[in-house]
Amino acid sequence: MATSRIKRTLLEQMQISEFEIKSRMKLLSLEPDALELLASHRPIIERHLEEIVDLFYEKQTAVEEIALLIGDADTLKRLRAAQNIYVMDLFGGFYDIEYVNNRLRIGMVHKRIGVEPKLYLSAVSTLKQIIIKTLSTHIENKDVLPETLIALDKLFYFDSTLVFDTYIDSLLSEIQSAKNRIEIYAKSLEETVAERTRKLEQQARIDPLTNIYNQRAMQEMTRTAMMLGQRRQTPISVLYLDVDNFKNINDSKGHQEGDDVLKSLATILSNRSRETDVASRYGGDEFCIILPDCDIENAKLIAQNIIDDLTVEYHGEVQLSIGIAQTGPKEFMTSDDLINLADKKMYEAKKEPGFQIRF
Repeated sequence: MATSRIKRTLLEQMQISEFEIKSRMKLLSLEPDALELLASHRPIIERHLEEIVDLFYEKQTAVEEIALLIGDADTLKRLRAAQNIYVMDLFGGFYDIEYVNNRLRIGMVHKRIGVEPKLYLSAVSTLKQIIIKTLSTHIENKDVLPETLIALDKLFYFDSTLVFDTYIDSLLSEIQSAKNRIEIYAKSLEETVAERTRKLEQQARIDPLTNIYNQRAMQEMTRTAMMLGQRRQTPISVLYLDVDNFKNINDSKGHQEGDDVLKSLATILSNRSRETDVASRYGGDEFCIILPDCDIENAKLIAQNIIDDLTVEYHGEVQLSIGIAQTGPKEFMTSDDLINLADKKMYEAKKEPGFQIRF
């Protein structure tokens, strides 16, 4: 049972879907307009974030029970960093699956380190009062202040229900674990089926020749990367690569040699990709790399590294045309438009012989 839970995300454990999120918000009358109103005050919170968090931990560490739980300066530093993110997310404008998952994780962490519900609720109350005072002081249009504070109160209730769901779920799990020994065999069968399903899903996302992501998986992961980029206001770049005169390679040296070129290029892309990057075969002899948190200048360096690696392997006999496009960090185009722009730049590069990069 414990192993099975570890393999599942918190959202899966808690059976919380997008529909469930909307349902909870509806129960609290937490409407989109109210959330947009909170997000509109993000600049105020951002300007005063340090003093909000400073005052919060000044009050928290004055409570002996909480000070003992924190324990040391390094832990306090990590907690402060996490609290910065928590406060900004309240006004981030995105109250989706990731937001909910982060709130569930907060509840799980508090439960594991032994924070009693009374201490958690006390901390929430303290933070809310600090934020209310900040907003009351700095919102210039006082007509919107009451609606803002009502929306904030509802969002704190929304967060608290998620946190305490994890408390309750954890307690129930501890009780349930004592009853599950007789179900080990059945559970092992379920895990086998789940593992096979996972492998089939993984195979559906991988290009069989090059063993990197296929176009479908890349498009899905690009949309996810775009959402994160918008949330964090970081740039996203795309490298669109095409093997020059690939048909000639197949015609003159055979399809096996052509396949070897594609596999070698895929290996180079994987080796030059960061953990957060997404290298994929887009189709035929065309490849893409999605580069989160990367601007054009850094993307050009990655492109040049790929060219250098391919030159070493094929001594210039295999060449590439590379297009680069960037979106963000402030304004974002759609994922399809970003890829299409990189594709367009690649075709511009193909107008010149030899290794070419256009952006």
